[in-house]
Amino acid sequence: MINRRHRLAISQQTKLLGISRDCAYYQPRPINENDLALMRRIDQLHLEHHFMGARMLRGQLVREEKLLAALA
Repeated sequence: MINRRHRLAISQQTKLLGISRDCAYYQPRPINENDLALMRRIDQLHLEHHFMGARMLRGQLVREEKLLAALA
């Protein structure tokens, strides 16, 4: 989309594309394993209990964490 070697400046390219300049300079960072595991667990809980909202999911995760800590 944005060509850094093009003769047009990046700011001009973003203006032509109708996107903000922040998008052109953004460098994604890798997600750590703990966050990925938590996201997978949230997805799994949501699929099993589709009625759970954010608060109920958080409560379930806290209960699971306490259970894991007690077993350790």
